[in-house]
Amino acid sequence: MTERYTITTPIYYVNGSPHIGHAYTSIAADVMARWNRLDGRDVFFLTGTDEHGQKVEQAAIAAGLPPQEFADRVSADFRAMADALHISYDDFIRTTEPRHLEACAALWRRMQEAGQIYLGAYEGWYALRDESFYGEDELTLHPDGSRTAPSGAPVEWVREPSYFFRLSEWQDRLLALYEANPDFIGPPARRNEVISFVRQGLKDLSISRTSFSWGVPVPGDPAHVMYVWCDALVNYITALGYPDTGNPLWRHWPADLHLVGKEIVRFHAVFWPAFLMAAGIELPKRVYSHGWWTIDGEKMSKSIGNVVEPRALAAEFGVDPVRYFLLREVPFGGDGDFSRRALIGRMNIELANDLGNLAQRTLSLVARNCEGRLPEPQPRQESDTTLLAQADALPGLMREQIARQALHEALEEAWRVVRAGNGYIDRQAPWALKRTDPERMRAVLRVLVDTMRVIATVLQPFMPTSMASMLNQLGVPAGLRQLGDLSAPLPGNTVLPPPAGIFPRHVEPAA
Repeated sequence: MTERYTITTPIYYVNGSPHIGHAYTSIAADVMARWNRLDGRDVFFLTGTDEHGQKVEQAAIAAGLPPQEFADRVSADFRAMADALHISYDDFIRTTEPRHLEACAALWRRMQEAGQIYLGAYEGWYALRDESFYGEDELTLHPDGSRTAPSGAPVEWVREPSYFFRLSEWQDRLLALYEANPDFIGPPARRNEVISFVRQGLKDLSISRTSFSWGVPVPGDPAHVMYVWCDALVNYITALGYPDTGNPLWRHWPADLHLVGKEIVRFHAVFWPAFLMAAGIELPKRVYSHGWWTIDGEKMSKSIGNVVEPRALAAEFGVDPVRYFLLREVPFGGDGDFSRRALIGRMNIELANDLGNLAQRTLSLVARNCEGRLPEPQPRQESDTTLLAQADALPGLMREQIARQALHEALEEAWRVVRAGNGYIDRQAPWALKRTDPERMRAVLRVLVDTMRVIATVLQPFMPTSMASMLNQLGVPAGLRQLGDLSAPLPGNTVLPPPAGIFPRHVEPAA
């Protein structure tokens, strides 16, 4: 039976337009989904939009639109961003869809039947921006008497009737979960934060509101709407057919990976597993959080005017270079800083000079000196076997790194082979061998083509369009581009298309 792999992005909140942080999460998830497809797995990749809650209601009012119309517009914007960045999602879910309301109601009833929900009244500090309640000990008290949440969001004292989830009863079971499954939360810094939070003691969680109406109605009590996180998290199982666990898509649960930003780890690693355990549903295998992006050293802010719009960036520099840069620039899981200078540097040095130049030199030499035909495999020298061994090891190395979300390390492994290929072509000088040893020239060019084939194959998830072009130029048939196909050599004497540059250098226009 084909091995399965299920990955999700967080569903993006529709109170504002998509920015580079949203693009980063989507691209990273897309790379992992594409890699697992390339590795022969049955993949389900979910993304979408979170459309309920007080913040959305207020943003809609400010825009002069009914909440549903406002959500429709912003959700379409997020879908357009995903499509523009070549995100290969299998489903784009919206929490205003009827299937999601049905799934939320079903999960609520399961938790209620398990005795985990009761009606009470909530009184406490609430941050509208975070859609989250905070304890007094988590707040910062300012000289003017105001308080802010750990995120910096202002809080207000709220009292209203509320349904509660008995989160306090799940403290020991959550700690046991983390202990038994060390990889459940990553990276380690986030795992430590979550464990510390849970060890301090969990209070029952308010999971409904009556002060606004834009949300999923509570079953049997429509005066209440579900707390936005009680609603939003359910999307991951809605998309797989819940509550119909006989749906063929249900085979994709549990998810292998929930990819999230670090600001929402608590909801995914504490609330979500508790809800699922209470409802008797299997838990996801891993929650992994990445860091935040600053822009030229400053926090992204509309007031500063430094918010980077990902589609405009891709339109200017190309989708694949942007995808590459975001995953190459910083260790995945940490924070990063975006600058045009850094992006252009990666494009010109690593894509144009390193990878693009290696491909162009190799293929141009084949076109000029081998009548545009792929040379037959030749007897190998030690230098040939050394380079090919590096290339052959690349899929296995990258498989292990991508499995633990070390996307930057996977790219570095690929670039080690790119650099080795450039060193090899410089030392072997096949342009000179044309006169002195034509047979050796053909052997060298064949080694280079075989090396480039591996590089282009493993980089497909990161730069799908560019690598498809490179594989075309290398004469690799469209049906032989999986990782498992690398063991089958390309037939010699194959006619290759005329070489064409794939990564042009970027030159900034004069001021």
